[in-house]
Amino acid sequence: MRWLSDIKMPHRSQQVVLQEYIDTVNQCGRRVQRLTEQIHQLLPEWQLFRIVQALQSMRGVSTIVAVTTVAEVGDLKRFHTPAELMSYLGLVPSEHSSGQKTKRGSITKAGNGHVRRVLTEAAWAYRLPARVSRALLKRQEDLPESICEIAWKAQLRLCSRYRRLWNKGKTKQVVVTAIARELCGFIWAIANEVEVPANA
Repeated sequence: MRWLSDIKMPHRSQQVVLQEYIDTVNQCGRRVQRLTEQIHQLLPEWQLFRIVQALQSMRGVSTIVAVTTVAEVGDLKRFHTPAELMSYLGLVPSEHSSGQKTKRGSITKAGNGHVRRVLTEAAWAYRLPARVSRALLKRQEDLPESICEIAWKAQLRLCSRYRRLWNKGKTKQVVVTAIARELCGFIWAIANEVEVPANA
């Protein structure tokens, strides 16, 4: 953002407004950094820390995505199937039926919009070919092999599905929403692999 300060505006008032905007963006950036540091600091003390850690074994699921998902949804094991979780988050297609005719529409957007948004953001990571980066390898270091296997299976499937849907001519938003829906299923599977302390 420092390069913006070098821009010279035609009028003094415009320069003042530009500088105010720059300062506001910088302040917001520092606030986000402080809050993120607080989350990282307090996370190991949280009873659901192991689930958050396990979810980060997946591509695109950073600390913030994992924390947001677990904090907003709560116990992911309360959903008996991944479809229940997808439905809870409003990532399933709406349905209009009359007699034997069934017409599917856009997603329902029922449930928690905040989690839906962070999962949709995480889904963008699957547009690239499947691979385990250094950062992802580091996040998977102390996790059980069963969790890492689910994460790799998710990556292979979702990267491939992204390409298939894109090649069919689907819009970016439709593709990413479909990937986010399937990502929910893998999140549910990983959460069910983690033993949570009884007092959680």
